[in-house]
Parts: sequence; structure tokens; C-alpha cells
Amino acid sequence: MYGWMFRHLPGPLWMRIVLSVLLLAAALALLVQFVFPWLEQFTSLTDSTIGAAQIP
Repeated sequence: MYGWMFRHLPGPLWMRIVLSVLLLAAALALLVQFVFPWLEQFTSLTDSTIGAAQIP
């Protein structure tokens, strides 16, 4: 899965490693900045249940 991207990058091995790390970091940054906040509105992961139960 990862090899297809690595084979198409230009340069020697060390440059392909650096470029692949930078591309993966950029993809992760885009996910954290845009995709995950947009997706949060459709999930209830931020709803807290602590203190919701009333003990009689």
C-alpha cells in the first residue's frame, strides 16, 4: 500500500524518505485541521456521561 507512493517520488533514497515523511505529516495535518472537526458534529464522542446518573 505504501510502496506505490514511495516508488513515484524523485531523488535518492534519503530524499524519498524525507519527502514521504513530509507528505504523511501534511496529510495528518489536513485531517486534524479540517476533516476531524467537521466529522465531530456527526459523533457523540464529546458528550460527557460523568455526573449524569443521579443517586437517590
